[in-house]
Amino acid sequence: MARMTETPSTVEPEALDVPVPEPDLEEVEDGLDLRRSRRPLGFLLTMDSVRTVGRIVSLIVTDALAVYLAIFGALELKSLVRGGASVTQNLDQAYTYATFAVLLTVLLFAQAGLYADRGSRPGLRAIVSSLFAVVVVAFIYAQLAGQEFSSYYIFWATFLFSVVLVGSARWAYDRITGELLKAAGYRRRALLVGAGQHAADVAAALAAPGRSSMEVVGIVEPEFLAMRLDDAEIDELIIAEPDYSEERVLAIVDECHERGVRVRVAPSTMEILVHRAEFVAGQAVPLFELKAPVFDGFDYAVKRAFDIVGAFLGLVVLSPLMLLIAALVKFTSRGPVFYRSMRPGIGGIPFACLKFRTMYQGADRVQHELEAVNEADGALFKIRHDPRVTPVGRLLRRFSLDELPQLWNVLRGEMSIVGPRPLPQRDFDQLEDWHRKRYLVLPGMTGLWQVSGRSNLDFDDLVRLDFVYIERWSLSLDLSIILQTFPAVIRRRGAY
Repeated sequence: MARMTETPSTVEPEALDVPVPEPDLEEVEDGLDLRRSRRPLGFLLTMDSVRTVGRIVSLIVTDALAVYLAIFGALELKSLVRGGASVTQNLDQAYTYATFAVLLTVLLFAQAGLYADRGSRPGLRAIVSSLFAVVVVAFIYAQLAGQEFSSYYIFWATFLFSVVLVGSARWAYDRITGELLKAAGYRRRALLVGAGQHAADVAAALAAPGRSSMEVVGIVEPEFLAMRLDDAEIDELIIAEPDYSEERVLAIVDECHERGVRVRVAPSTMEILVHRAEFVAGQAVPLFELKAPVFDGFDYAVKRAFDIVGAFLGLVVLSPLMLLIAALVKFTSRGPVFYRSMRPGIGGIPFACLKFRTMYQGADRVQHELEAVNEADGALFKIRHDPRVTPVGRLLRRFSLDELPQLWNVLRGEMSIVGPRPLPQRDFDQLEDWHRKRYLVLPGMTGLWQVSGRSNLDFDDLVRLDFVYIERWSLSLDLSIILQTFPAVIRRRGAY
């Protein structure tokens, strides 16, 4: 029997002279208590072990194939540019390199938790950092082994190919297996502990269609937790109340682990801020300074270099598509090809944000007539069937193709590839003071808005996503958002 936890009145059981039963050792031995080790024989005989082995093996095969193709792709690109080895020779050489690279990848991926269950596996950030470590270790090993290279192209090119291929393969794996599990009726049942608006917001986010394989079965206060855990089959519990005391949280965790229920914690605003806290030494009390959420120094140099290279390559690769779009815009409606929307940028300083024109000429002058049918909340202005949008413009907006000219804004240093979206002046004028903190960094072509529901999210939630991005920025996070932008655009969720 599970031991008694703190009662709502905080009176200890001993004070009521109520005997506390000793735990049933047989029940504890055979139960799901997450605090004890499982017996080796029991592990081998469970269906969970079969699913675990299947998951690990399939992920290793997926990673190995992606790494092999990444090495082969790097070799083929070199052959196409410089000539030399044939396809057969590159296949053989890729196999030679991949033997060591795959073993190293599997070991580092396992260390990073990338073979854990679906609910615990980290995302693209861990993949990028682990692949970078693979390349560094492989380079050091090659140097120590005395191998000579005419250039070190194979290392950085393989890294870039690996990020794309392994990341894409992992994304496809999660999507396919997720659909299979969904078709089989599998969903993780989650119970939330908390009260008030914060818990309700967490529940709403988890229950968003298509965003999670989790089913929120309810929100409960700690006093009634044991009853709900006993009455329903719960896979995990989420603590969605940032104001609980440490003692109460520990009691909740203990109670769940006794029943084999995983516990997660939804982050509070303070926990997000702590990511940028810096220790200040020499004080009587340990203090942490919360610095302004801006990109400066080395971070700015890395991000700016990434933007320049990415924007230049994007303009080169996408130039045929952009020429086609320009022709369609020019010959299907009157007006210029490009629309220069004056929008506040970093620090609120206006700049001309470039877009392919998607509306009939003079559409700005009649916007005030449509304010009454605005479908967005907060400062945003959105109409699903805006009469001012041309047929070609509607198609461009649906797939966000109208924003491709902003690659030029990125080259000019007015925008970044990833960052908070720049709002029109009309929307900016309606922002609250706390909203405007998002203008401490360069606005971006894409961001967490685009990969987290786009126009379907509440405006305040969109702004909070901007703050999460600014607080937790890294180059791997930018790469993750870019890769997630493509499927988000293709699914066209919330785009209009």
